[in-house]
This record gives sequence, C-alpha cells and structure tokens, in this order.
Amino acid sequence: MSHSIPAVSIAYGRHGSSTRANALGMRPMQERAYAKRGEQYLLIKSPPASGKSRALMFIALDKLANQGLRQALIVVPERSIGASFADEALTRHGFWADWTVGPQWNLCNAPGTDGGKVNAVGNFLAGNDKVLVCTHATFRFAVEKFGVAAFDDRLIAVDEFHHVSANPENRLGLQLAEFIARDRVHLVAMTGSYFRGDAEAVLSPADEARFETVTYTYYEQLNGYEHLKQLDIGYFFYSGSYSDDILKVLNPAEKTIIHIPSVNSRESTKDKIREVEHIIEELGEWQGTEATTGFQLVKAADGRVLRIADLVDDDAAKRDRVSAALKDPGQKHNRDHVDIIIALGMAKEGFDWVWCEHALTVGYRSSLTEIVQIIGRATRDAPGKTRARFTNLIAEPDATEQTVAEAVNDTLKAIAASLLMEQVLAPRFEFKPKNPESGPAPGFDYGEAGYDPAKCNIGFSEEEGKFQIEIKGLVEPKSPEATRICQQDLNEVIAAFVQDKAVVERGLFDADLVPEELTQLRMGKIIKDRYPELDEGDQEAVRQHAIAALTLTQQAKGAAMGGDGDAEKGPNIAFVEGVRRFAMDVRELDIDLIDSINPFQQAYAIMAKTMNEESLKQVQAIISAKRVTMTLDEARELAKRALKFKHERGRLPSITSPDAWEKRMAEGVAYLARMKMEAARG
Repeated sequence: MSHSIPAVSIAYGRHGSSTRANALGMRPMQERAYAKRGEQYLLIKSPPASGKSRALMFIALDKLANQGLRQALIVVPERSIGASFADEALTRHGFWADWTVGPQWNLCNAPGTDGGKVNAVGNFLAGNDKVLVCTHATFRFAVEKFGVAAFDDRLIAVDEFHHVSANPENRLGLQLAEFIARDRVHLVAMTGSYFRGDAEAVLSPADEARFETVTYTYYEQLNGYEHLKQLDIGYFFYSGSYSDDILKVLNPAEKTIIHIPSVNSRESTKDKIREVEHIIEELGEWQGTEATTGFQLVKAADGRVLRIADLVDDDAAKRDRVSAALKDPGQKHNRDHVDIIIALGMAKEGFDWVWCEHALTVGYRSSLTEIVQIIGRATRDAPGKTRARFTNLIAEPDATEQTVAEAVNDTLKAIAASLLMEQVLAPRFEFKPKNPESGPAPGFDYGEAGYDPAKCNIGFSEEEGKFQIEIKGLVEPKSPEATRICQQDLNEVIAAFVQDKAVVERGLFDADLVPEELTQLRMGKIIKDRYPELDEGDQEAVRQHAIAALTLTQQAKGAAMGGDGDAEKGPNIAFVEGVRRFAMDVRELDIDLIDSINPFQQAYAIMAKTMNEESLKQVQAIISAKRVTMTLDEARELAKRALKFKHERGRLPSITSPDAWEKRMAEGVAYLARMKMEAARG
C-alpha cells in the first residue's frame, strides 16, 4: 500500500504580510475588519489563527468609546476559548486603548454553575464595567432570564458563530433573530468556517442580508505567512483495522495530532482505549508516563523518545493533567514539549499548538466546519515549519460487510469534502465576460505574453490573492443579491452541489455521463431551490460562476499535478500555472466548454490511485445498480434547454446527433412527449 497521495497540494508565497502589523498594531485581516467598525451588524469570516479575537477587541473598544454603546458581551462556544479574550496591552503596539476584562467578568474562568453565572450577567448589565466574556450556554440562559430588551445599546459579539443555527430548536439562533428584530444592539459574528451551518443555515436569509461581511480567505492568510509555504490535503483508504495501517500515513518525525474515530462510526473498533494503545504500540516501545505532564513516553525504532499526549483517557484526572500540560504557557515556544497528540472530539477549535505539522483524522467527518477546524490546527505559522498536511484515513468498502452501502456513502462524502477544502484554499475567482471592449485590470499579471485583446485572458493579483478570468458567453449577475452571491457565496453553492449524493455518484462512476446533465441541469436545479427569489437570468449567472470556479480549480489541480510545477518558483505558482495551462490547452475559454467538462474527473483519477482496484470496481457496481434513466423533473429541464437550443440554432435537438448533450436534450423532449401520450390514453 503506498503512502497517502495528496488530493491537492497548494504552495504559498511566504511574503510575511498576513503576520505584519500596521501603525495601530493591526494585521491585514484586523485592519480590514476595523475599517467596517461602524457597521451595526458585522460578520467576519476568516481562517483559524488569523487574529479574529484581537480584531474584535479593536472593534469593541471603538464601539464603546466612539459609537455610544454602553457595554460589550463576548460570547464563546466553550470555556477554553474564553482565554483568547484575556487582557491585551494593545497600546504597546500603537493602538489608543488597552483591552481589559475584570477577572469577575470573565465567566469562562469564574467558578460556579451556569445559574450563578447567569446572575453575574445580570449584575454586569446593571453595573458600569465595560466588558464581559461568557459561553454561548450562559448567554442563552441570561437572555431567557432577563429578556432581549435588557441588552439594549450593547455590543454582542458571538465567536465561532457556526455553532448557532436558525433551526427553532437552536435557542441562540432564535434569540439572535429577536435581537435583530428589536434592532437595539450591535452584533459582531465571527466564524472560522466558510460554510453557513452544515445542514442548516445559521441565520434566515432576511436577517443575514442585514450583515456587512468581511472575508479574509485562507489563501490570503497562508500566502502572507513567513514560514509555512505548502499545505497538502489527502485521503487514504485502508482495509482491516486502521491502527495496523496508520504508520503508512503517520510520520513520527512530524508533529501530529491524531483524531481517532467517534465510537459510533464505522471506522471505530468500539474500544477507544485499546485503539490508543495499539497506535502507541505501532509507534514503538512504551517507556512509561512522565509524572509532571502525564505524557506517554515511547521509544521509536530510530531511538528517539516520542512524547505523546493522550486526550482519550477516561480517567478525568489524568486527562486534565495532560490537557493542562498542553496549555502550559511556559512551553508555548518549546517545539520539543510534545510530539503527538491523540484526541477524540477535543482539540479541534480554539486549541493552540503552533508546531502541529500533520492533522491525521481517522474516519469520515460529516461536518465541513469540523474539517475546516481540524485543518486549522495544522495551518499555524511557526519557525522551521515549511509544510503542513491534513490526511483523512477512510475504511475501504468491504464486500463482506452488511454496511457496504454506508461505506460507499462515506467514501463519496469524504471526496466531496476534499473538493470543498480545495475551493476554500484556492485563490478567489472573479469572472468577466469577454467583450470587444475588455481590457487589462490594474494590479493583475497576465503572464509572460501580457494581455492579449484577441483572446480570453487570465490575470492574477498576488496582492489580493485573486484571479480575474475572461470567459466568452458568460452571463453577468444583474441584481445586487446575485452579484453578492457571485462575489462571496460561490463556495456555499459548490458545497450544495458536491454534497448532492446523486451528483457525486454520477460524476465519479457513470461511464455514460453527459457532463451538462450535472453542470447545467443539477447545478441549475440546486440554484433554483436555493435562491428562488432570483430571476432566471441571475440564476443562470450564479450557476455559470459556480461551475466555472469548481471546474477551474479541479482542472488547475490536474494540470499542476500532471506538470512539473516547481514550488520554489514563487507563490502558489503551481496552481496559477495550472489555471493558465488549462486555458492554453483549450482553443477558447467559453462557458459551453466549461459546462462540457465533468468536474469530478480529477477526483476520480486520485481515487483510482488510492483505493485498491477490487474496492473501486465494487463501488462502481453498487452505484451503477441504482442508475435511473431519467426523471420527469430532468425531462422538463432538458426540454427547457432544448427550447433555448432551438432559439439559438433554429432547430430542435436531434436524437441521432453525434453530440451527446444534444442527444440527451432530444431524449428529454421525447420522454415528455411519451408521458403526455400515456396520460392521454389514461
């Protein structure tokens, strides 16, 4: 079995800009957020470790001093994250005020039950102190007890906002809707995830429209680091017990955090303690437990003694000692303090271990937000750390299992998640239609030959981490909402597309697939369902932009991995060259061409390399058996496209056409005609 093959490898520029501060002591992401400090409702989307908590300090201090607000309440999902909002001497770096939280008002550290803490919130609201930090739970109970009006003229800042949802079962989501309806508070929501709640939206669309969004992309963050310049994301299939295969992907010389599978998952052996012991046995010879830290000491084959932190242990006292040792501020800059952390559920967000080089997750994780958080553990910048990776270890579907269908499902979902992470990590795309009046945009590099007015150009701005790509026949969004979706929400649309089971099954395994059935029909339907308020022209514009972003990312990956991209040549060169190479390989970059490419072909190529042939055939057989030739909805959509075809070509599509898409449209028309005849016969 070979080593893990990265599904994507992105190289970054390392020009240090995202870690450099301005005259007020702000990094670029904080400066961008601070520029919007006057907004009543602000949503900050930014990667883990980009400095969101400090950005909030700057904004809150301005709102308290200059915008007439009485107090600020900082709400975090769990107590450990409260430490991010401890006192900070901001004046030392040029800001005009320091951030201070009275010890009695950091309720994450204060003793007592939620009940006692709720009363403390009441005392705070009645007093003159300025800042309080508490958990989502404490805040929720306090709103229930004191009512929404008690918080008038205050700032409520919700960290890790993706924990909230608009589901009526989610109390905090309902309360936020009440705050927005009353309109007497300022809200700042911060999230390290780019997915609006995995299965359900965090806010209702009407409430969300009231927020001004500040987005700082993963690409900008990583491109601006000093040390880290490459991030690999891959999945790896294993058979049998995962602990037997773990050393094929785990390099003991890399600082690694291992997330073992949840006890309810298919990958779990149902004995988590034994799983940890097995991993430790695979790593070497156990030498005992260090008394002060509780770390396990293991002598590896090369003679090195590995220090392993076990956060899975059921003994709370032992686990707390290990946890405290990991958080010891005196060891923060000591790379040798710990080598491997083994966790189950813990250590995903708000967990600082800058030296982590490899996040190794066993078992499929259903939450995209969770995957972003796990990757975030490995993407902190640290001296001597030039490469980081995330590996997802997934059980290969096994024909003898009853759960083979579930195994196939997990496999498809893991591939979908990996496609989405690639979108999150890639530079931003801005698409323009190619017109006679098109010209170069300032700040964009158009490659060695420069801008060519006679063809579709691809410009890249290193400064903004953004492509500008001209596409012939592209429909532009007209309404402000469609424009906003095309600029900010394409990843949301792509998430809905690649998480659609039928789409992934067909994209990966249907040998007779006509790509337009996915790119035009399925994506078209997803957009109609998701944005029913947009008119048809805007729905088509959003569809084209989303498919173009997904396809170009996938094709760039294929070109970069197939080519001899040199990571040393400069920032993210392989990816940028990959996009250019793809554009050069085709005669002209037009929307029909983009629609005619199966967006899953690169993912299939990687899967074929990492899964054994027998399993691959079996997955294919299971999916083929479910194939339905056509549904009524699909036939209707095909007929609509056929009318558009007739409008453009002056004839209806032909069922004998050598062009597969034209033939499929004709089949849709014929299917509808047959249905009508059958209905008439009764």
